[in-house]
Amino acid sequence: MKNIKSDIWDVVVVGGGPAGMMASGRAAARGRAVLLLEKNEKLGKKLLITGGGRCNVTNNKPEVRTMLAQYKSGSEFLFSAFSQFAVKDSLKFFEQLHVPLKEENDGRMFPKSDRAQSIREALGRYLSEGMVSARIRSSVLDLEKNSDGGHFVITLNNGEKIKAQACVLATGGTSHPETGSTGEGFQWLKKLGHTIIENNFALVPIALADVWVKKLGGVTLPDIKLTVLADGRKKSVHRGKLLFTHFGVSGPAVLNMSKEVGELLAHSRVTILLDLFPELDSLALREKFQTLLITESNKKIKNALGKIIPTVLVEPLLKLAGVQPETPNHSLRHADRLKLTALFKTVPLNVKGLLGANKAVISAGGVALEEINFKTMESRIVPKLYLVGDILNIDRPSGGYSLQLCWTTGFVAGSNA
Repeated sequence: MKNIKSDIWDVVVVGGGPAGMMASGRAAARGRAVLLLEKNEKLGKKLLITGGGRCNVTNNKPEVRTMLAQYKSGSEFLFSAFSQFAVKDSLKFFEQLHVPLKEENDGRMFPKSDRAQSIREALGRYLSEGMVSARIRSSVLDLEKNSDGGHFVITLNNGEKIKAQACVLATGGTSHPETGSTGEGFQWLKKLGHTIIENNFALVPIALADVWVKKLGGVTLPDIKLTVLADGRKKSVHRGKLLFTHFGVSGPAVLNMSKEVGELLAHSRVTILLDLFPELDSLALREKFQTLLITESNKKIKNALGKIIPTVLVEPLLKLAGVQPETPNHSLRHADRLKLTALFKTVPLNVKGLLGANKAVISAGGVALEEINFKTMESRIVPKLYLVGDILNIDRPSGGYSLQLCWTTGFVAGSNA
């Protein structure tokens, strides 16, 4: 193995997250001498918190163009990269690393172990097989391109300087800074001449002003519909899973609307309407409710509603509708029946704001995509510099798309660095 202080490494990868680990292993598999630098006390720290600690590895959309459609404006840039390593390749990759996967709602792929640690350990084996030299607790202070020798000079915070023929930058964005994504990569890239699109948070939980919501922390609604209103005007509709928290709401449906909500909050009052019965229209719901009232006619409304909505929602929704909880079902007024069924389709959630970087799943913004050759992931500004993962200005929804971006860009960079 090369001596770090005196020799020039073939490839130095800065950032030991999923994209950095993939790039390192791939470059090493090609016979390159690879050094992986990670500032944390272990590799893959952010990987361990993805998918609620279960690691949503990818989304099972094997057709490349169907998958790319999820990346919005970034899709036009990503085709050449995904042509080299797409979803089917990720599934095969982890199968070869002896990590069986399973498919859940909306195509989300998880390890059968339900442990993100399984993925991290598999990637660790991949690095070991390639004889990647990984250094933890190695925080990079600066990254420069030597104008004389054409190599990179990477300065650590202890003053040590490391030289490399090629460098892969996998420092991530600014989401979850406690995992090491603190944005310094953007500072180095600016200095090297890259354009950085303003960074904000694309997938974040939403804080609500409604006091009653705070008592529901931990409650999950597996299939609901959310309608976003700005100053009373409908803007978008989202369907999926919702999770109540002590500050508001989270879950895939919420995360996927958060960027839009943040933009609307800049100039509008934003309300989200929660539909507890997205599969039923208003008439069908009224019939369902009427059937409940008849079959449970001698019970109180507070004791019957739990048969069709989560029990924890009964009290707050009765209060919102102005219906007395002790009312017997057979005595519930027609007007109150209509009020309740309307509320089940339009529970108002008043948005207070978005959570910050410490709660973000991913950050939006990053390196301008026009400045990258996606056939190789090499910078068009700085030769032999490769950019991967969250450092790229690519929006994507929740559901395994962020990690697939890491696997794809990491593989392509490692194949060319």
